Amino acid sequence: MKKITILATGAVAIVALAACSSTTASENPVAGTAAADGGQELAGLTGTIGSKDFSEQYILAHLTTELLNAHGADVEANTKLVGSANVRQALENKQFLGYWEYTGTSWITYNKNTKPVQGAEAQFAAVKKADAQKNIAWLDPAPLNNTYAFAIRSAKATELGVTKLSDLAALPDSEKTFCIESEFSTRDDGWPGLKEAYGINTPDSNVKMLDTGVIYTATQKGEDCNFGEVFQTDGRIAAMDLIVLEDDKQFFPVYQGGFTLQADILTKYPKIADVMALMTPKLTTEQMQQLNAKVDVDGEDPQDVAVDWLEETGLVK
Repeated sequence: MKKITILATGAVAIVALAACSSTTASENPVAGTAAADGGQELAGLTGTIGSKDFSEQYILAHLTTELLNAHGADVEANTKLVGSANVRQALENKQFLGYWEYTGTSWITYNKNTKPVQGAEAQFAAVKKADAQKNIAWLDPAPLNNTYAFAIRSAKATELGVTKLSDLAALPDSEKTFCIESEFSTRDDGWPGLKEAYGINTPDSNVKMLDTGVIYTATQKGEDCNFGEVFQTDGRIAAMDLIVLEDDKQFFPVYQGGFTLQADILTKYPKIADVMALMTPKLTTEQMQQLNAKVDVDGEDPQDVAVDWLEETGLVK
């Protein structure tokens, strides 16, 4: 799946902004097309809105570009950079004026903390403070939480009577079958920690290592596994009639999405916070699932999805 780069670690050299992109990215950086019908609060603001290399990030980049341009800015979206660390570096090097980041990613990957902060608000406050030391500002985050989760096809969930992760320990070994990614299999906030937190004892033969996209189809079929590692905002969850199990012990870190930008840009254009606040509260986990599905399931272009949604919600005309 697209989001494996979220948790990439280690220093990665910055690549050129013209690097090859995923096929769902635009061929070239695209300037926003929305009319400036929201006023001219951001007149004079220019630059590039970046994104990581997966569908949700493409959508968020275009949503932001279109909205800012509707309020007088002249910014463009660049969805061509590959790798989470490279996007962060582009922001630190002032090649991007901003992009959407996740609190868990910044806290664990960029700020080198080994343990997440419990609670979305507390995690956000900690990340905002840490990144401020690097001249990176966070605007108020969206409700969306793009964290790890485990899903199961709905019919099987009903058959087993499972709704939360703590239900899994009591299942017979024959039903405790899992599909996970290779990176997740070794992370402290992944499979080893999850098994310990929830008391899940299952033979190694019950755990299949698969690529992210394959996990969704394998979980839907139920042949290789009953339970698949997914991301909560992925549009394939609803499309494949999968049920996400509640993380009732709050084991997984919070990956709340928020727009990050150069601190001096926010100082010069403080109204950017007001403009973004018109949109950000609407971006719930469920809403992002729906928008992501339009790209990953229906095959729509991310920019078209962004423009259509902004018009439907009345944020641009």
